Amino acid sequence: MSTSAVRRIRSDEWRAVRELRLESTSDPDANIAFLETPEQVAARPEQFWRDRAELAAESETAAQFVAVIDDVWVGSLSVLVRASGQTDHLGRFVDDRRADVVGVYVNPAHRGTGAIDLLLAAAAEWVTTLGLTRLSLDVHRENLRAQAAYRRAGFVPTGETFTSVIGPEIVMARPLP
Repeated sequence: MSTSAVRRIRSDEWRAVRELRLESTSDPDANIAFLETPEQVAARPEQFWRDRAELAAESETAAQFVAVIDDVWVGSLSVLVRASGQTDHLGRFVDDRRADVVGVYVNPAHRGTGAIDLLLAAAAEWVTTLGLTRLSLDVHRENLRAQAAYRRAGFVPTGETFTSVIGPEIVMARPLP
């Protein structure tokens, strides 16, 4: 019998963070969602991954959640909290404090199992504890499977569109209680 859970990463799990990022950026069906290549991921030094894991495990400005089945990481997403007046990872001005979901990935063998729903629920719960009332994300216009998963989780298109290094994208958001 399988055991499954969704949880925030721990700071000492930097190796697993790096490995899952390599897997996600190497997946031909998922690479449409990432702004970096597997080569860029592999070239980053150990200290980058240590720092990233520590921030994603312990801060109030970033969190990474993983879906774990039988002690194997099968999916992940991160949430970045942006302060008013900052620019985001694409250089867009943040006019009001917000939380952005980024780096969403579920291993192909586990797509369609509900792992993404559990990851998004964990992200929403964490963001709510910070006093935020909305969760946002960007998704490639042609990534219809991801858009459907986000809609199922309560995200709706905001009407904002833009073009990034991966092509045309739409912004989706989910109000939180």
